[in-house]
Amino acid sequence: MDQDLTILSPEKTILTYRLAGLGSRIAAHIIDLLLVAAVLYGFSIAAMIAGLAIDSYVATGMVMFAVFLVPFAYFILLEGLWNGQTIGKKALGIRVRLADGTPITFLAALGRNIMRPADMLPGPYFVGLLAIFTNPRSQRVGDLIAGTVVCYEKRSPPLFAVAPHVVGYHPLESHVGELRGMTQEEYYALRRFCDRFPELSTRTQNRLMEELWTPIAQRRNVPSLPNVHPIYLAEAVVMKFGREKGLL
Repeated sequence: MDQDLTILSPEKTILTYRLAGLGSRIAAHIIDLLLVAAVLYGFSIAAMIAGLAIDSYVATGMVMFAVFLVPFAYFILLEGLWNGQTIGKKALGIRVRLADGTPITFLAALGRNIMRPADMLPGPYFVGLLAIFTNPRSQRVGDLIAGTVVCYEKRSPPLFAVAPHVVGYHPLESHVGELRGMTQEEYYALRRFCDRFPELSTRTQNRLMEELWTPIAQRRNVPSLPNVHPIYLAEAVVMKFGREKGLL
């Protein structure tokens, strides 16, 4: 179920988000339901105690109202005010976003959660699961109505850092050659790729390596080095060309 959502921003920047898998969404939802059940249990105990002092019918009405209201309020308020996350989603590292990659709005959080009953027809989450499995963005009915998607949080890269443009010299520059005929268009494309590399999914990293870096390396006779990831050579090209052309 895991797949990437790739968006071209108005600034012509490619943004990539990894759509949350069904397992993560179900696990997060179970945590949230347990928390909602705990809140309702505490409220029912308080209502029973209050019922002894006032009226049992009033207390029963309060409990029934809470059973209807609390589940909706929990998801709407947390997703709307906590940037697309509930406690369960926070624990599983997932977040609701608008389908264009921007943060969820309170109105969108309201819309996607008001439609939860539709996802449960005709049985527990039958329509919702059917929509997720048949939708390329893994959207349930509420997501389709509100224009939202559920994505994993960005993972911090353990092995790579942003290309050090301000340092001035890259330790692998001696291996990239003279870069004869390299254009500024190639430079800017490669620099953008190096800057964005840590934030991209592994699949997108590999694809852009083949589509962007490999052709440039072949045209400019940049050799591959054993036990050196190509991104470091790409950074060296960016540093050397940028410094020589006064572009840093």
